[in-house]
Amino acid sequence: MRGSLFALLISTLLGCPCSASAAEPVKHIGIYVQPYYEAALDPGGRPRVSVYKRIDGLLASNSREDIAAARDVVAANPKFISPMTMMVLAIRLYDVGLRDDSVFWFYVAKDRYSEVLEVIDVEAAGLSPGDAVKSFAILAGPFINGYAFCDLANQQKLRQQALAWVENNPYETIFTGELPARPGDRHENQRRAIEKAKSAAEKERAQFDDPKYVEAYYATRKKNEMDAKFCW
Repeated sequence: MRGSLFALLISTLLGCPCSASAAEPVKHIGIYVQPYYEAALDPGGRPRVSVYKRIDGLLASNSREDIAAARDVVAANPKFISPMTMMVLAIRLYDVGLRDDSVFWFYVAKDRYSEVLEVIDVEAAGLSPGDAVKSFAILAGPFINGYAFCDLANQQKLRQQALAWVENNPYETIFTGELPARPGDRHENQRRAIEKAKSAAEKERAQFDDPKYVEAYYATRKKNEMDAKFCW
């Protein structure tokens, strides 16, 4: 996880929302995970993107229309779109203010990556981008979830929509035979990944049925001034 640790250090320098600075609206996810994504130091600058040549240029734009166009390309033909590409899409959607879309694609990226882990022998495959996906999840998660949990009902709706989307749009790369598989049938392992994701999502949802948990959770958010940072 050296990539994750390095990227975590960089994100801190660029302004992680967990920092002790005075609460201000967080409108830019200032992280990078080399060599795939490097946020601009200035929110008005252009990030460097290298995840999917067809849409790298769109993802590097600061135009909401361009980022929406990149989203539409992914949605129209998602069979071979990597979780890493979806992570970068989620970051850029956040940056241009399409934050519900950002939450949706962030969860989709995580669930699609869970398919990879359940089906593919990532160590045998030498999948270095796997660490990058983890780094993106670790670094972008506080920003995207910071917004998502402003409205618990909306967060749960988006979480369920993402799960359903991943179930209905399997990641075809894991079935091609080009990557070494874990023991068992690939399709059965993929279905198990979906069931595990559903179980994890249900456990998360059930936590919020406990009033004490909700009280403690939102007390922590208040202490960290999360509403001022993300609920605007």
